[in-house]
Amino acid sequence: MVTLEQKIGYTFRDRTLLDNALTHSSYANEHREQGALSNERLEFLGDSILGLVVADHLYRTRPDLPEGDLTRIRAALVCENSLVDVAKELDLGSYLKLGKGEESGGGRHRPSIQADAVEAMLAAVYLDGGIGQARKLIHDLILGHEREKTAAGRDYKTALQELVQRESGQVLTYHLTGESGPDHAKIFAMEVLLNGQAIGAGTGHSKKEAEQAAAKAAVEKMGHE
Repeated sequence: MVTLEQKIGYTFRDRTLLDNALTHSSYANEHREQGALSNERLEFLGDSILGLVVADHLYRTRPDLPEGDLTRIRAALVCENSLVDVAKELDLGSYLKLGKGEESGGGRHRPSIQADAVEAMLAAVYLDGGIGQARKLIHDLILGHEREKTAAGRDYKTALQELVQRESGQVLTYHLTGESGPDHAKIFAMEVLLNGQAIGAGTGHSKKEAEQAAAKAAVEKMGHE
């Protein structure tokens, strides 16, 4: 089996940092007497490091963009969906240490757990090798896919709101039309209504994702891709 270090191209001097990054709170709680620590503190640090590196990259490489656009692009790059893509690419779920309940409940494939582990791993690399190594890893895993991630992460809800506000008295609402699948992999179906009339529908792994898909369908239907 290929090691996680081989996949990310970084060898830890202190392997306990990587071990900590892969330890979910459910496992730490079950093995407290052995001194197991959860990855939550590393996740906190990794979130800030990721935000800094992405913001710095965008500021330097996109001088043509105003603050609002930079904020939206950064959000698309650091959001849960983006981090889950990284986790899937690395098969990070297979390396996680989970408690028995979380394991049996499908936690290895839970998006929030995978995304948190990516942030924790970035923090572990930062603490072990410095900001340069963390920056390199973020470029390899996330910024290298910047264009496709930001295109996929476009804020269609805002775009749709801006479109309909050109006329006064327009009211947009989002309505959940259904959900399916097991708890750890639910699919939500959503439609967007303009003044009570459906103008778009979409699905996603979260209600927010489904709302974005519905808004995207509405924007495209209105001819403003």
